[in-house]
Amino acid sequence: MISKLILEQVIESQRERLKQMDTGLKREVPGVLSFPSHALIVTGIRRCGKSTLLQQINKDATGETLYLNFEDPRLAGFDLTDFDRLQEYLNSKKIDFLFFDEIQNVSKWENYVRFKLDEGYKVFITGSNASMLSREMGSKLTGRHIPRELLPFSFSEYLAYTGEPASAASAAKYMKMGGFPEMLKTGMPEVLMHIFNDIVTRDIALRYAIRNTSGLKQLAVWLISNAGKPVTGNSLKKVFDIGSSSSIMEYLSHLSDAYLFFFVPKFSYSQKVQIVNARKVYSIDTGLISANSISFSDDQGRLLENMVFLHLRRQTSGICYFAERKECDFVVFGNEKKPSLYQVCWQLDRDNLDRELDGMKEAMDFFGIKKGMLITHDQSDSFVIGGKTIKVIPYYLWAAEHL
Repeated sequence: MISKLILEQVIESQRERLKQMDTGLKREVPGVLSFPSHALIVTGIRRCGKSTLLQQINKDATGETLYLNFEDPRLAGFDLTDFDRLQEYLNSKKIDFLFFDEIQNVSKWENYVRFKLDEGYKVFITGSNASMLSREMGSKLTGRHIPRELLPFSFSEYLAYTGEPASAASAAKYMKMGGFPEMLKTGMPEVLMHIFNDIVTRDIALRYAIRNTSGLKQLAVWLISNAGKPVTGNSLKKVFDIGSSSSIMEYLSHLSDAYLFFFVPKFSYSQKVQIVNARKVYSIDTGLISANSISFSDDQGRLLENMVFLHLRRQTSGICYFAERKECDFVVFGNEKKPSLYQVCWQLDRDNLDRELDGMKEAMDFFGIKKGMLITHDQSDSFVIGGKTIKVIPYYLWAAEHL
């Protein structure tokens, strides 16, 4: 429980700090002010710019606003009853817009938000855990919220931030540094180490009361060192002394909810088969890989594959990989009846050309698709095989053209 005096002091001090902070680069999140009767809920990994996005929305708001960051240590212990004191403040200031940062720290917050929406307030929320959009909200905000995800800077945002032109060189720098704003501002890899550790210890171990913190950290480091590779609960159980396969899967779920990793299924028309098959793991940021991996030194191909995945993931979550006799890296389902196919290779040469083209062609035959795309670091080309066209394009051109 928080006293009225402390709550008012926190609100005023956060308001002043908000005024002084740079609103930064305008983020690519469309429609954030288009749903006045719905709560906008922005989720994403810690330190990717969610608070800055709230500041940008706050700056554009027409009316009195209240901003409250629930990670402020002075708000430790804030519970549902403290919203009554907050209401007294709202009434005295005639507030129109509510901005709640990291609200998942407050139990049953969704009850209060639903009540505020019914009263006509415009509500904007951020959180660092994907499950807040599902399990924690239950039916309280069903039909009354608009979900948005925010990832670290995309390649186009990176270019806008740095002022660099789109080129193979800038794509290589982006691959190494990633898109976390603080990393780009400071150039210090230690920033990415701290982010990685904070997520594992605070957002996962502390949140879910995990005692085996060492095992969790070892698992997270192994995953980020093996981005782009398939994993299963059983295979990981053989590597780590964490417990049963179900415990491993629970850890993977937590890592996914915290946006540290994505797990991409192998394509199958059967949902049951998809669940059983190995999933490929990808990191939220290639800079995190560079800073925290123990065995990723010169594997540029898998880093490029991770970058391509992230670009696709910003547009849709309907992504699989195809693996029968050969393999195609990404099968992407959108609004079209048939999926789009993408293959990734750092550099095509005599040793890998047939393998990359054969994997793409097998997937194209399987889905009945006549065009596919093969993304490289700095090569352009085109191949026609059996009446099917495979376009080869550098990442920096593809990422700029396919926003």
